[in-house]
Amino acid sequence: MPNCTKPMTERNIRLLVAYDGTDFSGWQRQGNDRSVQGDIEAALAVLHKHPVQLIGSGRTDSGVHAVGQVANFKTDIAHIPAERFVPALNSILKRDVRILKAEEASPDFHARFDAKSRTYRYHIIYGRPAMPHELRYAWQLWRQPDIQRLNAYAQLLLGETDCSLFASPREPSVSRSRYISHAHFLIEGSTLIFEITANAFLWKMVRSIVGSLLYYEERDLTVESFKTLLLSGDHKKAGPTAPPEGLFLWNIDYYRT
Repeated sequence: MPNCTKPMTERNIRLLVAYDGTDFSGWQRQGNDRSVQGDIEAALAVLHKHPVQLIGSGRTDSGVHAVGQVANFKTDIAHIPAERFVPALNSILKRDVRILKAEEASPDFHARFDAKSRTYRYHIIYGRPAMPHELRYAWQLWRQPDIQRLNAYAQLLLGETDCSLFASPREPSVSRSRYISHAHFLIEGSTLIFEITANAFLWKMVRSIVGSLLYYEERDLTVESFKTLLLSGDHKKAGPTAPPEGLFLWNIDYYRT
């Protein structure tokens, strides 16, 4: 007799993920190195009894953190309400990865390709010695920066910008142009924060921007001179890349919910 059993319809589950990136090689699964994607996929495999692919909104590098990473996966488990994946996964994952939210998504939702913009924050402690636990999540700067000049530099980044100055020689993207809708330094307590939003980012782009802006601010480069430098697109003229521990993937905005 023919098999009349209907194939089970897979559900698409969207996750909001936070992690301390200190002990990870980054988001993306990389061989035997520990990755955030790898850890969550291993937890999903425990629940499903078979491998499950996890799609992230984007990659973060080794040592970079997240409070607003978005990911999705297809599940053939019918009896678990979407929100119950939060405690189920967190009970398996190590404490440096937390699932903050889980919800049903449309069948064709894709965490990466449906993203409209991504926001990063970079944290800098200045004017005092950082507490030991803070050094995992911020860059220690031993001077008082000129916030007004830094923001004048940052304003030059807005709009459709050729980001070649901040592009690593190993950057795989053919186009170095990105649309930057927001770039601003702000102060919260004794922490200087650089916040930037763009449609997408080059590899190590945010850290290169932070390092370059602070490098040239310390050298009293005029805003007009920095504009000329930016237009040159010469990565050899970029400042030192800021260390990874201060960087957080902060938020992802989507065209649809």
